[in-house]
Amino acid sequence: MVTELRPESGGPTKASGPDDQWRFSILIADDDRGTRETLGEMLRARGFRTVLAADGGEAVELVQVDLVHLVLFDMHMPRLTGLEAFAVIRQTLDRLLPAVLMTADANNDLIRQAFAAQVYSVIPKPVNGNVVLHTLERALAKVYGPRPDKPGETKPNAPQPPPPTEE
Repeated sequence: MVTELRPESGGPTKASGPDDQWRFSILIADDDRGTRETLGEMLRARGFRTVLAADGGEAVELVQVDLVHLVLFDMHMPRLTGLEAFAVIRQTLDRLLPAVLMTADANNDLIRQAFAAQVYSVIPKPVNGNVVLHTLERALAKVYGPRPDKPGETKPNAPQPPPPTEE
């Protein structure tokens, strides 16, 4: 079982387990169960901790009781839309929480509303997993800094040690 430690700073949670890696928590709020669960599985496979909500009201409730680093909202949901839920969350939290909005209705008016509400990005539906992952990683890096590397992992552009010389 993985135990989550909750840092006071709001940074990534430290997972105590065999790989001992840092994990960001992402709340996925979408009224379509298949979309919600597919995105959750994809993000968990990439090392994120996920929290799932079936509508905007549930998302607001979960953010109040669980440490979340980013919210991924569907725009059109029961109880509260993604933008309405984000507005409520911003009013109740005492820290910056990045949000990404998904919508099948990505028109200019909605995009203007989203950016006025300080949503990080709007992703058109149907979503592409790579686009979602890249967008979430950029949003997290902007707010929290680059994701810590796993021990023994090197960055693709990091200088490599010279090869051993034969004598």
